[in-house]
Amino acid sequence: MLVKIYDENPDPKQVRKVVEVLRNGGLIIYPTDTVYGLGCDITNARAVEKVARIKGVDVEKSNFSFICSDLSHLSDFTKPISSPIFKIIKKYSPGPFTFILNANNNVPKYFKGKKKTVGIRVPDNNIIHEIVKELGNPIMSSSVHDEDEILEYTTDPELIEEKYANMVDLVIDGGYGGNIPSTILDCTDDFPVIVRQGKGVFED
Repeated sequence: MLVKIYDENPDPKQVRKVVEVLRNGGLIIYPTDTVYGLGCDITNARAVEKVARIKGVDVEKSNFSFICSDLSHLSDFTKPISSPIFKIIKKYSPGPFTFILNANNNVPKYFKGKKKTVGIRVPDNNIIHEIVKELGNPIMSSSVHDEDEILEYTTDPELIEEKYANMVDLVIDGGYGGNIPSTILDCTDDFPVIVRQGKGVFED
């Protein structure tokens, strides 16, 4: 199912439709400020397993991150953050960054495995903000890749829907997506380290 939602003024009725799918353990594909993402409610273990199967990875060994609507979720899932690191996260959020942080015990066990970290992302996109707010907790994030050797990420939501129609419950058409992923910053120590250079430009 392809649902059109506009970034400038997301329709609350359509947002609620998406959230209903998530609450029922469904999988969605959604726009961000970078590439389209594949995800589900982080509290639904079966849905998380479905995403992992589509991606061909073990949940425990995956690098799935959490999409949050704002920084209020940080203390829910991370250990205390130093003031300098928090200032950096605040400066670059919302935006095209994923922050690797030390996870606390609230992160579902099936995500952590032997890992002690969690990826947190606050995209600059109103559609996914409203969905997460309505849901009441973060959703899982994994980039939608393309098999094309030149285009690593599919940018056209209609083509995404064609490809994933039998694998996910709903695809949000939020317009053309980007093809450069987020910049990943490891913030587990006193100063961030760039793990992957993406769309976000980090200036120390």
